[in-house]
Amino acid sequence: MTLTDQTPSPLAHERLTTVGAALRIALDGPYAAERSVARATFPAAGALRPAELGIEASRDWTLARLLELQEAGFGSAGVPDRAGAHASPLEAALTFETLAMCDLSVTIKSGVQFGLFGGAITNLGTAWHHDTFLPGVTSMELLGCFAMTELGHGSDVASLETTVTYLPSSDEYEVHTPSEAATKAYIGNAARDGRMAAVFGQLVVDGERHGVHTILVPIRDEAGEDLPGVTTGDHGHKGGLLGIDNGTIRFDRVRVPRRMLLDRYGGVGEDGVYSSPIPDPNRRFFTMLGTLVRGRVCVGGGGAMAARRALSIATRHALRRRQFPAPGRPDGVLLLDYVVHQRRLLPLIARSYAFGAAQNRLIEALVHVQGDQPSSERDQRELETFAAGMKAMQTWFANRAVQEAREACGGAGYISENELTALRGDVDIFATFEGDNTVLMQLVTKALLTDYKQAWSALDRSGVVQATTRAVGGMVMERTSAGLLFDRLAATARRRPEETTLVDAGWHALMFEERERHALESLARRMRAAGRSGGDTFEGFNRLGPHVQFVARAHLERVTLAALVELVAACDDREAREVLEKVRALYALSSIAEDRAWFLEHSRITTARSKVISDQIEALCRELRPHALALVEGLGIPESWLGARMLHD
Repeated sequence: MTLTDQTPSPLAHERLTTVGAALRIALDGPYAAERSVARATFPAAGALRPAELGIEASRDWTLARLLELQEAGFGSAGVPDRAGAHASPLEAALTFETLAMCDLSVTIKSGVQFGLFGGAITNLGTAWHHDTFLPGVTSMELLGCFAMTELGHGSDVASLETTVTYLPSSDEYEVHTPSEAATKAYIGNAARDGRMAAVFGQLVVDGERHGVHTILVPIRDEAGEDLPGVTTGDHGHKGGLLGIDNGTIRFDRVRVPRRMLLDRYGGVGEDGVYSSPIPDPNRRFFTMLGTLVRGRVCVGGGGAMAARRALSIATRHALRRRQFPAPGRPDGVLLLDYVVHQRRLLPLIARSYAFGAAQNRLIEALVHVQGDQPSSERDQRELETFAAGMKAMQTWFANRAVQEAREACGGAGYISENELTALRGDVDIFATFEGDNTVLMQLVTKALLTDYKQAWSALDRSGVVQATTRAVGGMVMERTSAGLLFDRLAATARRRPEETTLVDAGWHALMFEERERHALESLARRMRAAGRSGGDTFEGFNRLGPHVQFVARAHLERVTLAALVELVAACDDREAREVLEKVRALYALSSIAEDRAWFLEHSRITTARSKVISDQIEALCRELRPHALALVEGLGIPESWLGARMLHD
């Protein structure tokens, strides 16, 4: 790739190679126009926090920056400012994504204020809550917290200890922290800036518990002092995200008016009696949590953007930095001309494209469920499963990619002014907030097992032969054009396996499908056997933990490849499509190579084919090397936003 043929982008100061511009359009997918406008209108000047700032200065800078972005139209995008106002999940997701291209403290503070605090009011409250509080949320006159996690209960939300008890004598709720373990912890905006908290706790009415509900509780006065009965704490210095004032909150029998309960799904009426439109408490609980799924969609996408930023910095550095002279290269060899360096970065870039394609699918599902069109309960369940899995996969990948990018830049990568060390610290927590990744992967597998069981129980005996293929093929988020195209490719390869090559899309589809199908089938058999043994059911499931994780990963790898296959098929630019075909093959082969032992042990590949996979990956890296600049341009983060000093020396 040369720079002789360049195409102006919507950013006046950015010029892209022709292929880079086409790759960007392809990866932006159905939201190419919206993402282009966001990049063109985003106030990028001063978008990165100076690395030398301490805790308080970082918090001041982050708050000031978010206020500036809010005035420019970024920040509260997608959050309505009153009852009946338009709430756009697409605008919210794409805004979060754009913010994540720059400073992650700003991104997360925006997510806390608008996505979590504002989202709780929007999704769990009624028109009165919307009209009363959302104007202050969107203007940032009312800064808030999302007080769910407790010291003793993180992932296990149903077991939260904080109590919200109705007092009929005063028509109030009493919010109380009954133990040290019930202390709200790690809460963004709690240490300094928050004035109100959306508090999750066990609702108690007339001595009866009705499960976890959410109530708005003022926690500070206008001077920033704790209100009576409220005690806040400061977590202080963290491994990253220094601009976020994470802290603790305790409540000592704090009373608030009855109407402060966010009672869209249940609460106490004027008659003092609890009622809910969803009588079943378990269904009510999961319905309430399901409305907050946008947070996971955004966090996964934000982590993926951090990976793109790190890989863009490392790749551009590798296209400038020379090491060791060689015949014909007296000035030294470019880092990216070394095969080992290509193997470090290019498979990660390919995975970024794959996750980008899958994230587009996830955003489409979010818009379908939370937009203006009707959706079903099944659509909601599928979205929750897809979002949980993608959040885990993308944030794990982000940590891996940022670390590899840092190492690939040598000593320069360790210098703060080149941004990678701060990025590494900031993205670390993405793997555990909005749900611990390991727990989220368990949720994915449990959903798959539920669908698997339902598919089998609905069959008569004559349909058993092809049951597994239909059951797996029709699972979560696969009633799509991407799934249909993927199924056709796999079916073709299954009929003529001897005609497939290592880069054949059909063979890749078949291998990914076989890995998921066999893993799910064998897990179901093992769980049935454990159930028949009559032993400790928890311990039986507990021993299957690694298998559970593998099933979720195999499923999500398949869904991701299906989305990438569709992205390639939709690309109209011939040269860009040829590059994307190689990207697709590199992603697929890298995934197969990581599980090579499984494919060999289960006779899905021969020893001879296994031996040449590494050679084929190396060949694909060499073929993609000339397009390295175009590939990182396609990732969508303008060079001027990267902020790494070494790219401009």
